[in-house]
Amino acid sequence: MRPAGMTAEEIAQWQAKLPRAFGPTGGTWLLRWLLGAAFILWLGTLLWWFDITPRRLWNGLSGLATIVRLMIPPSPGELWWDIMKGMAESVAMAFLGTVMAALVAVPLGFLGARNIVTVTLLRFSVRRLFDGVRGVDQLIWALAYVRAVGLGPLAGVLAIFTSDTAVLAKLYAEAIENAEKRQSEGIVAAGGSRLQAIRFGVLPQVLPVMLAQALYFFESNTRSAAILGVVGAGGIGLQIAERIKVRHWDEVAFIILMMVVTVGVIDWLSARVRRRLIGIRETPVG
Repeated sequence: MRPAGMTAEEIAQWQAKLPRAFGPTGGTWLLRWLLGAAFILWLGTLLWWFDITPRRLWNGLSGLATIVRLMIPPSPGELWWDIMKGMAESVAMAFLGTVMAALVAVPLGFLGARNIVTVTLLRFSVRRLFDGVRGVDQLIWALAYVRAVGLGPLAGVLAIFTSDTAVLAKLYAEAIENAEKRQSEGIVAAGGSRLQAIRFGVLPQVLPVMLAQALYFFESNTRSAAILGVVGAGGIGLQIAERIKVRHWDEVAFIILMMVVTVGVIDWLSARVRRRLIGIRETPVG
């Protein structure tokens, strides 16, 4: 459609000046088709490389359906006390590893914050250290610590502590960088030192955020601790691995349900604590 008040010559002039405003050009269409073809080719290559075929998928779904049928009804089995002990061990591992990581991450977060550490080389080195530690998965740390300290929950605690320290330190550093400057500037203007400005101007702003993030990581680590036990790092994961080996799927289902309930309770409690930390009060019903 031709815009009102414009001749064909004027439209042609504008189209020559701003060709993208009138739709994709021929080169853009060609590039899109090439990218689409490259994506489809890469996707097909990956499916062929991993031997992902409809037959294998159907057989896998059939086997999964058989396992689900064997899980019903869930049963704690005869060694139910070992299951309860393993679940408690996983929660304890998650709690201890998260608390240690949160405490160590606070000073590291200040070292990685741009508005606290003005020495670029030091701040850059600290942030790259965070990236390096975060780049190694928690399960890899668990395997390394199992070799170093032996089987048991200590390896799991150290794995959670190591991986979470770097992640929390990065999150803390970003929270510190986003803190309001007026509070700390007012303390300095009143004669306070830089350390006092950090203590009374920055920390009160970011402390609720830090605690809320630590609570979230505690909830997440409760789930992660189950996987760590599979490699010998203690927790409920060992109980799951043992029952999968002997195909006691009803007991595996009971453990999974217990994990879901435990994580749900921790999530409910941590959500209430987070709301209190950030100053939100629940509205009474009625």
